[in-house]
Amino acid sequence: MDTVTGKKEKTTVTIPHGHADKHIWAIYITLCIVSIIELYSASSREVASAGVYGPILRHCFMLFLGFLLVIGIQRVSYKWFIPLTPLFALASVALMVYVMFFGDIVNGARRSFNLVFVAIQPAELIKMSSVLVIALVMSRTQIKQGVTNAGVIISASAVILFGGLLFYQGLTNTILLMAISLSMMLIGGVQWKKFLMVMVVYVLVAGGGLWLKGEDDDKDVSSGKEKIELAHHQVKVEVNRTGTWFARIDRWLGKDSIEKYDEPITAKNRQEMYGYMAQANGGVLGVFPGNSRETARLPLAFTDYIYAIIVEDMGLVGGIFILVLYLWLLARAGSIASRCSRAFPALLVMGMAVMIAFQALFHMAIVTGVFPVSGQPLPLISKGGTSILVTSIAFGIMLSVSKYAVRNGKRQDIRQELNSLPESVRAENPTQL
Repeated sequence: MDTVTGKKEKTTVTIPHGHADKHIWAIYITLCIVSIIELYSASSREVASAGVYGPILRHCFMLFLGFLLVIGIQRVSYKWFIPLTPLFALASVALMVYVMFFGDIVNGARRSFNLVFVAIQPAELIKMSSVLVIALVMSRTQIKQGVTNAGVIISASAVILFGGLLFYQGLTNTILLMAISLSMMLIGGVQWKKFLMVMVVYVLVAGGGLWLKGEDDDKDVSSGKEKIELAHHQVKVEVNRTGTWFARIDRWLGKDSIEKYDEPITAKNRQEMYGYMAQANGGVLGVFPGNSRETARLPLAFTDYIYAIIVEDMGLVGGIFILVLYLWLLARAGSIASRCSRAFPALLVMGMAVMIAFQALFHMAIVTGVFPVSGQPLPLISKGGTSILVTSIAFGIMLSVSKYAVRNGKRQDIRQELNSLPESVRAENPTQL
């Protein structure tokens, strides 16, 4: 039991709670185990420079930090995320702006900065901020007919702001952010007319951004690139990435009319080509972890293309198993949300699950060729610092909701939960999914 002292009544409100959801815990632990096995299998390029155990030990350390975050957050009532949301969002925006001007260059764009021993990527924080902000705004603007106009406008404006910051790092992150927000609006009961209007606004804003960047390309400012001196090497920093995006889309659409198996491997397509080879080599049952043939040739095998190594190691069966894990997480979050009595915990648990599941689906779609090539880590499996920590925080928040949110409880329990929340977020769960 947690106790909260009401300021007006000056009485103690006892908040009932149950146990953290076992299904979510099982998914989290399974993903961590798969992550350790597959990252070790996919790290042959790093082994040559960092030793046999260096990469996997660093990865295990990050997973351990993430595990501590999950343990700590799931012990805290979800109501404490209400006052922390604005602070987290402001901090994310500030870090993103800092990286845009002073960040380290990764794959041709400023994406991160080093904090002690961890490379911080604010793009991951921005995704979580959008989920927190939308959940808070829509829970505060719930009415019987759905969400107020103000709630929709504020939520969409926040997404456009966050998406604008992500736009210079990559188009995929911006599209992912918009997909997450649209899903949460559907879950939150936004009327179809408003929902379609938001979609139109997103398309116009994204299209306008691409057009403006295309205009910058026509001006040919140093061919859209600048050279900077970094660690005694000349590094190209892409100021304008529109050309890269359109080139990838053209290859994906097959405008050159060359079949994939006849395409020569070049510096531009080697990542996707070796990724396809890895998946083909895996067959139905795979070659078993540690026997990957393509891990030594596939660039970013341990991050953006780790799903290709998973399929090579564990075959089609293993690839489907990983897909089912993320879909299971989404379904379990939906089950929890459908039984929450309040809107905020329902939106919170679904938002976090949608963020993780959509990112995983985007990663798999990119690796398998369904989407154009782009950089997107596989949540909790790909090597990374910020990605692992943010995903762990998301799991902790989902477990907190499963533990502290009243689900189909007695009237007394619902009343106690209601009294523990600020008046602005006491709206009932609008959808009962």
